[in-house]
Amino acid sequence: MPPFPLDAFLASLPWVIAGLVVLLALTFAVAVRQNRHSVIDTVWGLGFVVVAGISWALSAGYGDAGRRLLLLVLDAVWGIRLAVHIGLRARGGHEDPRYVAMLAAAPGSRNVYALRRVYLPQGVVMFFVSLTIQVGMFATGSVGWLAFAGVFLWILGFVFETVGDWQLTRFKADPARRGTVLNTGLWRYTRHPNYFGDAAVWAGLFLVAADSWPGVLTILSPALMIWTLAGKTGKPLTEKAMSARPGYKEYIESTSGFLPLPPRRTGGPKAGGHHAGGQQAGGH
Repeated sequence: MPPFPLDAFLASLPWVIAGLVVLLALTFAVAVRQNRHSVIDTVWGLGFVVVAGISWALSAGYGDAGRRLLLLVLDAVWGIRLAVHIGLRARGGHEDPRYVAMLAAAPGSRNVYALRRVYLPQGVVMFFVSLTIQVGMFATGSVGWLAFAGVFLWILGFVFETVGDWQLTRFKADPARRGTVLNTGLWRYTRHPNYFGDAAVWAGLFLVAADSWPGVLTILSPALMIWTLAGKTGKPLTEKAMSARPGYKEYIESTSGFLPLPPRRTGGPKAGGHHAGGQQAGGH
């Protein structure tokens, strides 16, 4: 197996950073024009697509062609689907309450504050998490069994994320369900099928990259994404917002917090619906 082309990989990093800067600058300009910084949520998935596209182009002639194409397709399908979902959900809407609360505390210009507290951190996270994709694009050696396991895990995660979002959208569109808790479909087995799905997608992408050295060294990239979803801005903030909803306490007692598991039997009344969750920085 040829050695990893470290010089070519390092030479690609400034181009990746430049691509993210351009994307976030355009997003910021649109946000200022619309007075709605939550538009960055729609761009979250697209940022990874930009990184994958740049890395795919610059890794030509260095990384394994099969792995490069696999990572590009998997990343693009995930990122574009997420961007379309969030874009349709936010279409014609107002500023997200999370951003309203954050920017209300801005000491001076809210736009400058948003640049520092929203765009810069998200750009850094995009770059760090996408290192799995970047390194995997330059990895040499043919695709093996670990990559196929990663594809299986990606498919599982994509199904959970897509179906979970679809079930939640249908639930929220029913006026009769307003104020209740979604506990049917995938939401019967985990309180956060979309978060779990996102975590599985990135774990799968890591396995595709880790199939060849030094992809295994990017383990902290999916770890950051999973930690954000399960322990930082995803699950905890969603459950805090939902805690006062009738039936949610019983839902927590009967339903797994993250990993899909059979519902637990409880003595309390059965909850009647679904949780109105979003996703991590830029999520669902």
